[in-house]
Amino acid sequence: MKQSIKFVIVFSAAVAVLSACSKLKEDVYSSVFTSNFYKSAQDAEAALTAAYGPLSDLYIGPAAMLTSDFSADQTYPRAVVGRNTLTLFSYDPDYSTQKSFGRAYEGPYQFWSACYKGIENANWAIEKVPAIAMDASRRDAIVGEALFLRALYHFWLTRNFRDVIIRTTPSKQESDAIQGKSPAADVYKQIFKDLDDAIAKLPSYSPAVAKGRASKEVAIGLYAKAALYAENWQLAKDKALQVINSGKYSLVPNVLDLYNVDKEDYARMENMFAFEGEQGATQDFTYAMGLYGPRNSQGRDYGNSTFGSIFAYQSFFDSFNPSDKRRQLLDTIYYDRNNNIVHQKDITPITQKGVLVKKYMDKNSNGDRNRCNAPILRLADMYLIAAEAEARMNGATSTAYQYINAVRARAGLSDLASGLSKDDFIKAVLQERSWEFFAEGDRWYDLTRTNTFMQVIPTAVNDVYPVRTPQPKNRYFPIPLDELRANPNLEQSPEWK
Repeated sequence: MKQSIKFVIVFSAAVAVLSACSKLKEDVYSSVFTSNFYKSAQDAEAALTAAYGPLSDLYIGPAAMLTSDFSADQTYPRAVVGRNTLTLFSYDPDYSTQKSFGRAYEGPYQFWSACYKGIENANWAIEKVPAIAMDASRRDAIVGEALFLRALYHFWLTRNFRDVIIRTTPSKQESDAIQGKSPAADVYKQIFKDLDDAIAKLPSYSPAVAKGRASKEVAIGLYAKAALYAENWQLAKDKALQVINSGKYSLVPNVLDLYNVDKEDYARMENMFAFEGEQGATQDFTYAMGLYGPRNSQGRDYGNSTFGSIFAYQSFFDSFNPSDKRRQLLDTIYYDRNNNIVHQKDITPITQKGVLVKKYMDKNSNGDRNRCNAPILRLADMYLIAAEAEARMNGATSTAYQYINAVRARAGLSDLASGLSKDDFIKAVLQERSWEFFAEGDRWYDLTRTNTFMQVIPTAVNDVYPVRTPQPKNRYFPIPLDELRANPNLEQSPEWK
């Protein structure tokens, strides 16, 4: 993806222009795609690049992390430029505050627009690439990657908005885009179908697979995660074990190496699929480094352009066992550029209990251009999916303990206490997921899929956000009003009407 992503802007711009012009001259412009494109191997690669492109839209912002993390109980933003609406659950279906501050790209609005852009581009590749005369194995892989991406985008949409539009064909005329939404259960059926087809076409992981590209095992991993959300426990466990037993991945012995920008290639033994950051002239880097790093670029180790915009809750930091190596990815001090220690009370003027997140650091960044990768699927996720799914079906069995203890051992912790009830074991798995995947855009979805956010969030408060009162409707985000105005067949979620 790194090598080819630079073409996405040109390709996506072409899609936008052609779509707009089709309203004026519907015959001429629609024929450009079918007659003058999708003819060569280069066209096929460009089509796939366009399908990957919205990953940049989601991780540069980075809406893929902030949309969920600002709502959860691990990290919180400074209350500026409309960011506090997600933390306080004060957003509206028009996302008016985010839009008025120019921050719609950080929130649910960006998820909706970017995912459907990705689906549209994937649909063109899935339909057109099979007819291109080129190397058959690469052609199959391109179609497989596009199918994986279509599944990924639909998965992200349904876990944010629940019932959404399923799109499996490209929009060749305006009416093709005017569709109604489908129940989440049907969305998952389509996700599973796409992943079955993708797995049949994708190559297995090897160093030859380009960085940031999907492999067979990545598609199986997404299958496991989607099945967990769909509460198909047996399927979730089976797919997670396929990845674990594939022999393609292993847990990185030192968890800190997962986030070391100088060890990213080494970390691919566990980091199955990620948004790949780079410092080049393109915009392929996430602003997470700048948001999490100390204010005024003062941190010696965090990056050369950082803003002090996001911090971890003190209560979350305190929840770690002091011997947990993952707690070292948080800090209550930092070194300034003169090698002086800045203590916790001076980390940020908004509170004396600011806690810094150290997962996205590039001390040699080119301004805000950094090499930080944003994990999307990791092997640790497969172990914890297998643990939860096994417990959901059979209780806290020795097998379930085996899976969670593999992750705990890597963190430097002793085995989970034996003899837990089924419910207590599942709670322990969810807590383990919180410690393992913090600041990776995962926690909020664990709370919403288990419908526990109403109990957890009101206790995640501090002197910056002393009161947080989510409502049942906040389990899913409202469909953006702009989409409802443009699509008469689309209905708002009942809770948000």
